[in-house]
Amino acid sequence: MITLTWLSHASWLIETGSHKMLLDPFFQGNPKAQHTAEDFADVTHVLVSHGHADHTGDVASVLEKSGAQLIANYEIAEWYGKHHGIKDSVGMNIGGSTPISGGTLKMVPAVHSSSLPDGTYAGLASGFVLRADGRSAYFACDTAFFSDMQFYAGNVDVAIFPIGDLFTMGVQDCLHAIKHIAPRLVIPSHYDTWPPIEQDAEHWATQVRSETDAKPVVLKIGEAHSI
Repeated sequence: MITLTWLSHASWLIETGSHKMLLDPFFQGNPKAQHTAEDFADVTHVLVSHGHADHTGDVASVLEKSGAQLIANYEIAEWYGKHHGIKDSVGMNIGGSTPISGGTLKMVPAVHSSSLPDGTYAGLASGFVLRADGRSAYFACDTAFFSDMQFYAGNVDVAIFPIGDLFTMGVQDCLHAIKHIAPRLVIPSHYDTWPPIEQDAEHWATQVRSETDAKPVVLKIGEAHSI
C-alpha cells in the first residue's frame, strides 16, 4: 500500500512499508502550510524534484531534524553536502532508479527550469515514479505536458499532476496528460497557494470524470489517500 498525504502546494508525505518520504517540503513562507519541519522528524527520506525555493524551502531543516536520506539529482545532492553538510544522500539523474521500501524510485523528466535559492545551477528538473508493494505512483512535479510521460508513467495506479498553470501545466494540459498516460486515479497538486495559481479543483475533477476514464481525488490540505 502507498499512502499519500497532501501537505499544501507541491509538498507530499509518501508512506510505503517502513518508509516515510517527504517530497519537496515547503512550509516556511508558504501561506497554506499547516505544518513545520518539526512535524517530520520521523521521515526516512526527503525527495527533491528541483531547486526552486517553493520546493526546497524546508529541506535542510527536515534533514537536520530527521537524519533522513536526501534523494535528488546529483547537483542538488552535492549542493546540500557543500552548504548544509548533508552526507547521507543519493545523487541521481534522469532515467536512473534507486531501491526504496521494497521497490524502486525512478527519476523521470520534467519540463521546467531549476536553480537553487543562491542562483546555483540545479541540474534538470524531474518527477518521480515510485513502484512499491505492488502499486505505482507518478509524481509529475513541476512540469509542462510532454508526450514522453506515457513512456515513463503509462498506466500507473495514481498520478499526481500540477494544475496551477502559469508556472506549470494548467487544467487543460493536465487533461491531455491524463488521457495520454491513463492512470487509474489522479490527484491535483501545485495550486491555490497564491492568487496566480488559484484553480477550482472541483471543476477540474468534473472535467476529469467527463473527459477521461480516471477517477479524480481532490484532497484537502493534510488529508491522505491510500492505494
